[in-house]
Amino acid sequence: MQESILGLAAEVAAADVSTAAALDQFRLLYLGRKGRLADLFDQLKTVPAEDRRAIGQQLNGLKQQAQARFDEAQAAVEAASANQPADANFDYTLPPVPNALGTRHPLNLVREQMLRIFARIGFAVAEGPEIEDDWHNFTALNFPENHPARDMQDTFFVEPAPGADVTQPFLLRTHTSNVQVRVMETEPLPIRRVMPGRVYRNEAISARAHMMFHQIEGLYVDENVSFADLKQTIYYFVREMFGEDINIRFRPSYFPFTEPSAEIDITCLICKGAGCNICKGSGWVEIGGSGMVDPNVLENCGIDSEKYSGYAWGMGIERITMLKYQVKDLRLFTENDVRFLRQFEAQ
Repeated sequence: MQESILGLAAEVAAADVSTAAALDQFRLLYLGRKGRLADLFDQLKTVPAEDRRAIGQQLNGLKQQAQARFDEAQAAVEAASANQPADANFDYTLPPVPNALGTRHPLNLVREQMLRIFARIGFAVAEGPEIEDDWHNFTALNFPENHPARDMQDTFFVEPAPGADVTQPFLLRTHTSNVQVRVMETEPLPIRRVMPGRVYRNEAISARAHMMFHQIEGLYVDENVSFADLKQTIYYFVREMFGEDINIRFRPSYFPFTEPSAEIDITCLICKGAGCNICKGSGWVEIGGSGMVDPNVLENCGIDSEKYSGYAWGMGIERITMLKYQVKDLRLFTENDVRFLRQFEAQ
């Protein structure tokens, strides 16, 4: 042990500390927590008890010696750096490097435009949790337990904490319809709301699908609400969003929470109806689903279905953005490629 201390003392005295890089190497090699001195202190426990005090004093002296050399050299290096003359070849009149400014994401641009359009006809915004219970995401929306309609949406279920008292499963919401249920349960009638937000489904990622995307849904509940009211609302939105000349069609469909139900299609703006990979060659693109709120859903939320009726619709914000900006691949929205995002600087 004595020989190791004497040898290390000689190394400390002879080490190069003339530059900042050499000084940093000295610090790591001798003073760091994994350095040579730390190793010797770890070996102190193997020294016989009668010699441990004397060896410990030698180690502490060596540590102080190394620290003093480091501090002295560091002060010398910093002083030498401060006294160096300015670079005569540097042009101090050059402008500074500009800061790169970010841009609005296209999904945010379209989301805000959609909200403004619906705000003009009286729809206020409502939001809700992304981690939801089974009641608000499925059961209250007329998805009975073990009903085949639940297979329409591949769900991410959330495993509860060990020992948690959970009476029903929790999941990442598959649609923003959970907010519709919460609004109908708590707010006075009439209700006229839009619900934007992220949703999650266990799907393969491709040019047309993603496991995380954004929806915006609408709900209107009052006395004497009809399907004609729903159609006029959608006509108004589509023409405000895409122009007066856009073609719109409603196709009969099925959703557990609406009856009757209809898919909403518009002319594919990417191929102008000629057929492409986005519209699967049909010339039409589905932008959402719609229908009259099922009486069972109203009753589940404490609303008298004999007195009140309502309509609901839902759209994917990514789908609307793809049509508006002629984007052919859904994955571009989440890749953070600045070349793609900079195209929206002027928006």
